[in-house]
Amino acid sequence: MAEKKSRGPKKNATSALAGNSPASQPSPGNAPANGMMRTPLFQAMHAERYQRQFLIKNIQGITNRKLVCYVAGTAALINRDDTLGFVDLLHNIPKGSDLDFLLHTPGGDMDAAEKLITMIRTRVGNGRLRVIVPDFAKSAGTLIAIGADVIAMSDCSELGPIDPQITLNDAHSNSIPHSIQSYLDAYAAHSQALKQDPTDQAARIMLEKLDPGTIKLFEAARERARTFAESQLKRHSPTYTKVAAALLDTHKWLSHGQMIGHEDATSIGLNVEYHDPQSPDWHPVWQLYALQRMAVRDDVKLFESDVVSVQFESGAASSRSRGD
Repeated sequence: MAEKKSRGPKKNATSALAGNSPASQPSPGNAPANGMMRTPLFQAMHAERYQRQFLIKNIQGITNRKLVCYVAGTAALINRDDTLGFVDLLHNIPKGSDLDFLLHTPGGDMDAAEKLITMIRTRVGNGRLRVIVPDFAKSAGTLIAIGADVIAMSDCSELGPIDPQITLNDAHSNSIPHSIQSYLDAYAAHSQALKQDPTDQAARIMLEKLDPGTIKLFEAARERARTFAESQLKRHSPTYTKVAAALLDTHKWLSHGQMIGHEDATSIGLNVEYHDPQSPDWHPVWQLYALQRMAVRDDVKLFESDVVSVQFESGAASSRSRGD
């Protein structure tokens, strides 16, 4: 997927990405450097991985930069176990290189997200990092995405609000996520009401249900998200405080899962590179993502490049396929 400022894709690379010609299929006879050939059964068992990695190589041929991918199922949240997969992804990336990072995640641990984007930025150094969001990078995924120099998006791409969440049980013991900001807003509203009318019993009762220690904890979590976002944005955005505030604005984004598409992302000041879904530079990226998403269950994460393909079950580092 070529950046808008770069020259158009090479004709031979584009034809290979079409996926219909013989050139677009991996050669079954390709032998490793040691001269030993893969067995037919081994090739059959890993055919889908070969197809995805062949696409990655073709995309790299067009962009002239490395591409690494992190694709997670809907129940596979970002956590510290992801460090293992990211170390593998970055192992063969020369320091200071330009890098494309395809990201698909429902979100997860904010502290783990900070570690992962720090690892990527350290390897990229003075190079240019582009995060490609084919589908969605929500919550902590958005915090990773905004650490890029540019975010590549199309019509079905979405980021999300970064206001921290807390999971509480309802009366039926169902785990329900709640916005920390909603509790802070309620505390502020009831405090103001009681200040204006000390006899307001409703405000007093509600304030008694909100523990001051918990409020302090929630305020710290909100501040953590704000400073994290600002630290990522200030590398390339002179209005980084305004952009971070917009991503935290629960009055603008009424639910944590609300879509922030490419137009909204651009309007709040993010550096977005839009790609038409039918364009020849976006099609191979979507084709790759579709294959990767079909390869992972809801509780699985895929770490993939042209030389690495590792799958982790959520919460457990259980590698599945890699190497030749």
